[in-house]
Amino acid sequence: MTSLDTLGAPVPTPEAPTWRDRVERAWQHPLFVVTCALILLIVVFAIVNGQPFLSAANVRNMFLAGSIMLVLAVGVTYVIITAGFDLSVGSVLVFSGVVSMIVMQRVGGDGWTTALLGLGVAIASGLLLGWINGLLVAYADLNPIIVTLGMFGAALGLAQVFTGGQDLSGMPTAMSQFGVGRLLGIPWVVLVAAIVAIIAAIALQATAFGRHTYAIGSNKEAAVRAGIPVKRHLAVIYGLSGLLAGLAGWLSLSVYGTTNISGHSLDALTAATAAILGGASLFGGVGTIAGTALGNAIPVVLASGLVIAGLQSFWQQVVTGAVLVGALYLDRLRRLRSLRRSSSASS
Repeated sequence: MTSLDTLGAPVPTPEAPTWRDRVERAWQHPLFVVTCALILLIVVFAIVNGQPFLSAANVRNMFLAGSIMLVLAVGVTYVIITAGFDLSVGSVLVFSGVVSMIVMQRVGGDGWTTALLGLGVAIASGLLLGWINGLLVAYADLNPIIVTLGMFGAALGLAQVFTGGQDLSGMPTAMSQFGVGRLLGIPWVVLVAAIVAIIAAIALQATAFGRHTYAIGSNKEAAVRAGIPVKRHLAVIYGLSGLLAGLAGWLSLSVYGTTNISGHSLDALTAATAAILGGASLFGGVGTIAGTALGNAIPVVLASGLVIAGLQSFWQQVVTGAVLVGALYLDRLRRLRSLRRSSSASS
């Protein structure tokens, strides 16, 4: 079927997409691929591990671990959308938790006054370190990987100096009750992570702040010409990543009751894997919080399934690295398909 243009010449009407076109588009969508991979993982581990994997206790543990990681991954997603990277979030989490625990122990008390003071200290500590990253990246124009790698070592080193390399414990009773508490059967930590993700998603999709974040990642020079305060915005983004790492540090304390200094070395890579699996691109300008939340489930399910299957802990690091490489390969394939579609549309 054709129509006529203003000069009377026939203009072909675009054909409606066939069911094969729709299937192909769905298959190429990153969220579809991740969802299929997640379902496959759950089925495989349910068959291999049986009841221990599907038990209520293990599902709850996966949600708790995934919630803490999701808080980290939300900040990392914002950074990746700006075409940056943050390798420091795991160490910032540890440092914030250590400083928070030290302050709470010095103040004393088992009530919410001490616990909330610790929360404020953790968030402020993370925000400070994140801002340092942002200032160096935005105003000193240093490579974000180098800057955040340096912060990774500095924050972890300071945490070990403050504690003598020993994990701290002994948090307020109110905080430990929060870590195991539930509302309508849902753990408080899971609710906090969900609220953080929802607010971050709304800010990214429906505010000028989110539009500026995408613009900077898509084309930094064009964003400058458009009048966006790029340097200030980048400093805020890295500060946000640090703030969320501080919050995750406090949540981790409330759940596990200890600073666990040596247990977060892979957190930055895991958070980045979640963002990339969810559709974010290391080239910037692409990514969603919903995708990150879905991608975050992959490493969590993998870690739980491997532990129950009896694999030694260092194999988890191997698997995490392999999944990250796979996520980067998917990101490359998505970018190549996008470039082909752009070139074919222009021709």
